[in-house]
Amino acid sequence: MMKKLIAQHRVARRCFSKGPVSAAYELKVNAGEVRRDDAQVALAAKFDSLYEFLASLPPVPVRTDDPTENSCTSKNPLLLLLARSLASAQSFLRKKLHLWFFCPPPRGMYIHGTVGVGKTFLMDLFYASVTDDDFCCNNDSHKHAKITKRRVHFHEFMLDVHHRIFVYKQKHPRGDATPIIAQQLAQEAQLLCLDEFQVTDIADAMILKRLFSLLLDWNVVVVATSNRSPDALYEGGINRSLFLPFIDMLKRTSDIISMEDSSKDYRREHRACGQSYFWSNKDVHGDNNTNNNIQAQLEEIFGGIASGTEAEIIPVLFGRTVQVARLNDRCAWFDFSELCYQPLGAADYISLCCRFPVLIIDRVPQLNAKHLNEARRFVTLIDACYESHTRLVLAAQVPLDELFVNFEAQVESCDRDEELFVNDKGGNSSSFATTMIRTKDGKYFEWSATGRVGVSLAQFSAANDLAFSFRRAASRLREMGGKEWGRQ
Repeated sequence: MMKKLIAQHRVARRCFSKGPVSAAYELKVNAGEVRRDDAQVALAAKFDSLYEFLASLPPVPVRTDDPTENSCTSKNPLLLLLARSLASAQSFLRKKLHLWFFCPPPRGMYIHGTVGVGKTFLMDLFYASVTDDDFCCNNDSHKHAKITKRRVHFHEFMLDVHHRIFVYKQKHPRGDATPIIAQQLAQEAQLLCLDEFQVTDIADAMILKRLFSLLLDWNVVVVATSNRSPDALYEGGINRSLFLPFIDMLKRTSDIISMEDSSKDYRREHRACGQSYFWSNKDVHGDNNTNNNIQAQLEEIFGGIASGTEAEIIPVLFGRTVQVARLNDRCAWFDFSELCYQPLGAADYISLCCRFPVLIIDRVPQLNAKHLNEARRFVTLIDACYESHTRLVLAAQVPLDELFVNFEAQVESCDRDEELFVNDKGGNSSSFATTMIRTKDGKYFEWSATGRVGVSLAQFSAANDLAFSFRRAASRLREMGGKEWGRQ
């Protein structure tokens, strides 16, 4: 007994002599919850360093001016321009003063790599280690009241940003919303952890550089995980040249950490127990015994009678709604076409996950190059369920390993021009460049967002990112498999 206590003491001392993230990681290794991985050990050490730097993080400065447009400036364009110029000068001076009187804020972290290598797992360990008690103290330069923090999926973060801009513009149509939004975000969270950072939307691409630059001015530290390296962000997107300064700023202000050499997908070790993914090569409403059995299991998971005959209208951001036809208090049941053949997005899926702890989706087809729009929506739905720990039950037409058909997107150019131009409405491919989708078996499809021959290069970046998303979605579905996962 004494030898056992001594051994436990040595393990504890060895763990807690390290930083908090490494210590938490070692405890999980010793408990058998994870297997030690050299790349993860190295990443935990980097998070330990960032944790130490947070103690010297200058507090969010208090802003005394009112940056909203007033009746005087809104009526006079020259005064409005002058007010904006003064606001920019104040931001510049505020940043310089903090660099002179305080330690510069810690660099952020941008972690990229393939699916299932532990990026999100380690970021979450770091996030959990940052508590108010650790930072409520005096240091050499100032007293830091506390570290506020926020951990959010990148989709949800950008939805929040656009909604804040929408609300602000309702009151100040000619006002500059970005500085206001940056100030709000900084005052709510000085540590911002973003999961699954990816840029496929031109609206996001155009706002990111200015928004993140202002967040740095407000001493916000950003940690992000992604399947893409910084140089591959928004690849092939419209007006990408305008986005390149953001990439330069990201590399200049963040530690870029690659986990590309770690090819092990640890989620594959968590095999589904068959309680959340069902498949048959025929429609689930068929008459054969297999389909009848699947239908019976779905009914059991649904758990009871639907609540009346009227559909429920779920509110969504920006004043939109999504309709649910079959539901009860805890579960909503959809056909795949209802959620993925309709023009729905992350905001709709997040609202559904907030309302229901269990979602059932049947008639899920195999997703390949012919179903890119539907596949993109389905991947977004999986991400929303994963982040909210919503149980997702699927009845598909193929096994899970065959659900997503791999493909590669590339641009072929006859005159070898590296820069491609698209008009502001998207347009089709010109005679010198076209986007081709290559399937796993080597066949090529000329791709369009509409599914017709003729290519919209506006969606090339989204198609390229979808290849990454397929692998992430399949990996997450394996982890989510089984009745023990999620909010039952």
